[in-house]
Amino acid sequence: MTQFADLTSPQVADLLAGDRTPVLLLPVGAIEPHGPHAPLSTDPIISAGMCARAAERLADDPAVRVLILPALPYGVTHYGEAFPGAVGISAETLHAIVVDVCTSLARQGFTKVVLVNNHFEPEHVTALTWAVDSLAEHGIHTGYLHLLRRRNVERLTEEFRSGSCHAGRYETSLVLADRPTLVDISVMRGLPPLIVDMPTAMREGRTDFVAMGMDQAYCGSPAEATAEEGQSTFDTLTELLIDVIRDVADQE
Repeated sequence: MTQFADLTSPQVADLLAGDRTPVLLLPVGAIEPHGPHAPLSTDPIISAGMCARAAERLADDPAVRVLILPALPYGVTHYGEAFPGAVGISAETLHAIVVDVCTSLARQGFTKVVLVNNHFEPEHVTALTWAVDSLAEHGIHTGYLHLLRRRNVERLTEEFRSGSCHAGRYETSLVLADRPTLVDISVMRGLPPLIVDMPTAMREGRTDFVAMGMDQAYCGSPAEATAEEGQSTFDTLTELLIDVIRDVADQE
């Protein structure tokens, strides 16, 4: 059993009394357009997929007990507002939800939580790091897998490293590996490559997909996506997440 919310109340109490250190994972994402081919839930699907694989890998670990909290699917999403389906919350709301959830868990003794995020809009990432800092001020150590740090970026795919990867080969491959029925393959195969250096565009002040030239809410090469690449990428993402889980578990 890996889902925290599937436990009974006595089973939750047993977690704190056991010999293994409980580490809870909070999947985070955003509901926003991912091209004409991939689901709005692409980001939370990837986060949840990472959590499930990490929990499975650590199921028999003698030192750590990993459980997955109900996902937080809503995030700060302004870049895709020109397209149907973008459902966003404010940075302040995201910060407050994460702080409130982690504080509630800490009051019960669950002081080790890892945020697992795959939505990289700057304001969204800032809200999460703000939440981690706010929790640390109250003595609550919350881990955050920051996939945009150079050492992590270098371990991921060429398209991810290029910064031209919204609903492209990188993300579409991950969804194909985890929820293949949600990808419209016939549309995906007909999409031409679209190279957009999103980090540079953001630094230049372009704050929506249309201004970046992404008139179908994607960039990269979605037609090249495969489930095999997605599974390989999940393997790498899971290794990165397990490293953070072990770091958090060791914190006093």
